[in-house]
Amino acid sequence: MSNLRELIKIYKKSKIAVIGLGYVGLPLALEFGKKRDVIGFDINKKRIDELIKRVDSSLETTQEEMKNAKYLIFTNNLNDISECKIFIITVPTPVDHLNKPDLNLLKKSCVMVGSLLKQGDLVIYESTVYPGVTEEFCVPILETTSNLIFNKDFYCGYSSERINPGDKEHRLTMIKKVTSGSTPNISSVVDNLYQEIITAGTHQAESIKIAEAAKVIENIQRDVNIALINEFAIIFNKLGIDTKSVLDAARTKWNFLPFNPGLVGGHCISVDPYYLLHKALEEGYNPEMITAGRKINNNMGSYIVKQVIDLMSDKFIKIVNSNVLIMGFTFKGNCPDIRNTQIMSLIENFKRKKVDIDVFDPYINKDEVLKEYGIEVIDYPIHGKYDAIILAVEHDEFRKLSFKQIKDFGKDISVIYDIKYLLDKNQVDGRI
Repeated sequence: MSNLRELIKIYKKSKIAVIGLGYVGLPLALEFGKKRDVIGFDINKKRIDELIKRVDSSLETTQEEMKNAKYLIFTNNLNDISECKIFIITVPTPVDHLNKPDLNLLKKSCVMVGSLLKQGDLVIYESTVYPGVTEEFCVPILETTSNLIFNKDFYCGYSSERINPGDKEHRLTMIKKVTSGSTPNISSVVDNLYQEIITAGTHQAESIKIAEAAKVIENIQRDVNIALINEFAIIFNKLGIDTKSVLDAARTKWNFLPFNPGLVGGHCISVDPYYLLHKALEEGYNPEMITAGRKINNNMGSYIVKQVIDLMSDKFIKIVNSNVLIMGFTFKGNCPDIRNTQIMSLIENFKRKKVDIDVFDPYINKDEVLKEYGIEVIDYPIHGKYDAIILAVEHDEFRKLSFKQIKDFGKDISVIYDIKYLLDKNQVDGRI
């Protein structure tokens, strides 16, 4: 191996391939594409076609940002990235129907990249995984596919993604990046690489496993904290105390953590705990707090539905064949991401009660929702139709609606339930 200075010089001139152009890969490709030759690769031809036209359906970037990445091109042809020396893999790492880690997309990307690997190439992973995946799962696939030897013929790095979908304040360049590499010199190379685009700076972890572990616990910590607040909400409801009022009072103390109760969905917070849980169980340890947090958060959909049903019953509203409007389908506000949305938990629990559901969300792609979940999203709520209205997602479009506009969606006798605190507590029949 060359000395560190020579290595940094070599990789500084190298072409980068970013594999996977979703919420993580596209912003990364755009930032590197402002400074050096980058090829953005995705197997989804439809996604590539829209990006070539400088259109981003994920709404994470603007056309102006796309135009500024003058060294970036897009492709779904694997041969187009064969000359790249640096491969950054940003594919999703979901869980299966049993909440077990699903590494199939990661495996496929390793096989693809392995078929292209050359002497001296560098493969960097950004996908969230449990500690050990890069070196114990990915590397053997790369070696087998390429017939090259790890840390002799090619190298690996890991730098956890920290993208927060829909967040226009904490962008890629403004979030400190954790970096790591498979050798001390490669670790410095990877760190130097990300320093090119990350203005917030980098943190060079001691090993790839440490970097992997750091990423997976970031979202587990949030999951457990939200679960605690959700448990508070359940208790306060039984005591007849408004949860938000309690939180507002508690937040006057400087070190009280600002979490809100609610549905925990999306591709990160509700998924990552299962990765560390899986690895811990393999090692013979059953993580009690992680498991408890997941159980509480997974049950919030049924809890909220019971709350709404009870409020409807208090007003003598017939439950069977009643009409309920759910405002919002994405897993969070001002974002079109529908991955692992917990709105489905509301829908499924209402359907068990033989309730008819209308879903309204101006952010989503209706065809995608129909394909993924079998849900037909309405164009706009019908005035005077609904027995209950649930404010489920904090979209700005919903914030702009007045109380009267929302109330007019309902019948003369109806229930308004506010999950996201969009209305004043005196305007709603219930809130979490």
